[in-house]
Amino acid sequence: MPRTPVAASPDIQVVRHDTQGALSWMTAVCGPHSLRVSTPGRLQFQHAGSVLRSMATTMGVIEYGTDVTVGIRDATPLTSYSLSLPLAGEQELSAGGRLLLSDRDTGVVVSPDTNQDLTIAGNCRKILVAITRPAMRQVLEEILQRPADRPLVFDPTMDAANGSQAAWWRMVRHLLGEMEHSRDLYANSTFSADLEKALIKGLILSQPNNYSRELQQADGRKLPHYLVKARDFMHARARDDIRLEDIEAAAGVPRSTLFDAFRQHVGLAPMAYLKKYRLEQVRRQLLEDRSSHNVSSIAIDWGFTHLGRFSIEYRKLFGEVPSQTAGRRRREP
Repeated sequence: MPRTPVAASPDIQVVRHDTQGALSWMTAVCGPHSLRVSTPGRLQFQHAGSVLRSMATTMGVIEYGTDVTVGIRDATPLTSYSLSLPLAGEQELSAGGRLLLSDRDTGVVVSPDTNQDLTIAGNCRKILVAITRPAMRQVLEEILQRPADRPLVFDPTMDAANGSQAAWWRMVRHLLGEMEHSRDLYANSTFSADLEKALIKGLILSQPNNYSRELQQADGRKLPHYLVKARDFMHARARDDIRLEDIEAAAGVPRSTLFDAFRQHVGLAPMAYLKKYRLEQVRRQLLEDRSSHNVSSIAIDWGFTHLGRFSIEYRKLFGEVPSQTAGRRRREP
């Protein structure tokens, strides 16, 4: 069956002819790494694509124009999961003592916190999807219905020709094509947020990883109705001054029953869950907001009146301070 060519959205149009320029750009997209270029004078790095702003997922097409090797080390881990699939040419991932060939039928997943080298042929033009670590963890925890107790690590090879993994790559191709023709619609986070979360969720459920067995067990697990009522109440009133008594009343069960349900199904106490949800909404607004709102006003709007403590809790959850999140939005072309 002939393959449909992929057209990338022009939201990102980057061309670099120097090693440092290409490295700096991709470091902003995926995180710290090294770049070895076989023939620096022939480097013609290009990246065309788009950013889904709800969780800062980057999607597009890249090429280097000459043989390069990207080095990732666990001492300076990536800030994003990097998934790539050649449209032409080949690449080879060296990870865990294995050499994995990637071509039009086989993608690769580069997870953070692992020593890896990705050698990309000069004629390789590939789809690249970069999903931030906080976004991946947030969606994983929503599926698990509890906090993740260890980093998510994917199997590094991803079938692009068969099964559910191939379906995920078809979804990526479809989104890339649609974003070229409907840029305004996909730039609207009210529309694209659910699509972005579905993209991340589909990856977690289709690509083998160190949580796969638990994810299979979690499939179909039903939450108690009173926990759902409490959660929905907190989501709807998250900007308000909610007390534990309010959540208890909304759930309609004794406090001990409510705490037991949250610990069993969510892994957090009710107020801790509310704080985490508020922090996630602040991050989402920082990534989406293009008004003059600053970090402080957004934090206060979501109930964080002690800004120093807010910054500490934000960094603990997302691995960066709020100003870094806002700075990522401003760096977008």
